Amino acid sequence: MTNIKHYLDSTYLKTPEQAGVSEKENTKIVEHFVKEAINEEFKLIMIRPNMVKLAKKIITDAHSKVTIGTVIGFHEGTNSIESKVAEAQKAIEDGADDLDFVCNYEAFKRGEIDLVKREVLEGTKLGLSHHKIVKWIIEVAALNPDQIIQFSALIKNVVLSNFKEEYYSSVFVKSSTGFYHTDNGLPNGATIPAIIMMLENGSPLSIKAAGGVKTYSEALEMIRLGVKRIGTSSARAIAHGQTTTNEY
Repeated sequence: MTNIKHYLDSTYLKTPEQAGVSEKENTKIVEHFVKEAINEEFKLIMIRPNMVKLAKKIITDAHSKVTIGTVIGFHEGTNSIESKVAEAQKAIEDGADDLDFVCNYEAFKRGEIDLVKREVLEGTKLGLSHHKIVKWIIEVAALNPDQIIQFSALIKNVVLSNFKEEYYSSVFVKSSTGFYHTDNGLPNGATIPAIIMMLENGSPLSIKAAGGVKTYSEALEMIRLGVKRIGTSSARAIAHGQTTTNEY
């Protein structure tokens, strides 16, 4: 039987402003998510870079195997390559295990392919050199089907051209930030069609479905398709078979 908890990246990425709370209250929310991840034995806790040190201390003190992920260039992805690399380096020093970079998908859509290839190369090189997991968020809600196919293949080709096969499982193509604004209530996260395109064109790299997975059955369907990780702010609800109304 599938232990779904081993696929779940329990996620909390709101700033105090986005959550409508004070900085102190937001820190308490992060602490709650980290402790919940420990108690539930989730694969990973995904938080913003400024919270990595805090999470590391809580997890270390609890002697837990929960790993720590953080986001780089979040959430628009338009930062320079240099700033993304510097942010990732700091996250590594603070104790992050997974680095989820937001690809510069706007540059990709403008046809600035060399820029995107270079950031994928530099970010992946940094992460793998420190034995970290690297994920590249392509923001599927901002792309049409052809772009999802092309973007997944681009990331795959950069990795296959520059790194040994033993590293392929440590690099992911990830669907979404969960923070992209869509019109008319359209999905802003992972959908089955988008994930299938990513799997078909990103393999042998791993695929992470983020955003939009809200029930145990939806999570199980993603795993059956071949997804290796699922990012959700409702990990506990999903793991216990409850339906969530959370937007991510």
